Amino acid sequence: MLQGRRGVYVLVGVAAAVAVLLILFLILPKRGQVSTANEDLDAAKAEQSTLETQLAALEQAEAAAPEARATIQQAQQQVPPTLDEPGMLRLIQQAGVRSAVVGSTLTVGTPTFDAGTGLSVIPVTIDAEGTYFSLTEFLYSLETLPRATKVLNVSLSPGGEEGVTTTVNTLQMQANVELFTSDASAGPGSVPGPTETAGG
Repeated sequence: MLQGRRGVYVLVGVAAAVAVLLILFLILPKRGQVSTANEDLDAAKAEQSTLETQLAALEQAEAAAPEARATIQQAQQQVPPTLDEPGMLRLIQQAGVRSAVVGSTLTVGTPTFDAGTGLSVIPVTIDAEGTYFSLTEFLYSLETLPRATKVLNVSLSPGGEEGVTTTVNTLQMQANVELFTSDASAGPGSVPGPTETAGG
């Protein structure tokens, strides 16, 4: 009878030992693997979320690219990368012709670099004659040129030659304006000096 009970106790002890061994060598490692797998899954989900956000941003940038290119092109037209003095003067002269001003004279000053904006500023003095309305239209045309133009000040005086009577009252106008280029060295005489060509 005692031997039978002892056998049962031994069997129970062996079963308990096997159970402990199973827990130590099979279940606990698997549990660690499951925990690691869960961490990897969370990291993968976070990475997927980041990638989806980046993809959405790239798609949005791609959709906005034509508008951005148009804005850049417009900015480059308003503030060109070179001085282009002949083109600049032609724009002003054409504005004068459209506004019916007469005898306009343009004097271009020395470009100077503005460290605050990173642009070279080109001063231009304009002398022109015309009616009040034609001069007003001319000033408006200057402010709305394809190239960015800033009218600083305007002075008006009676126009026409001395001793000559005209049927239309004309005014003599002198205006100081500024145009701009993104070239930090906008040409001979500019500050900080003309841009040197490669190998020059």
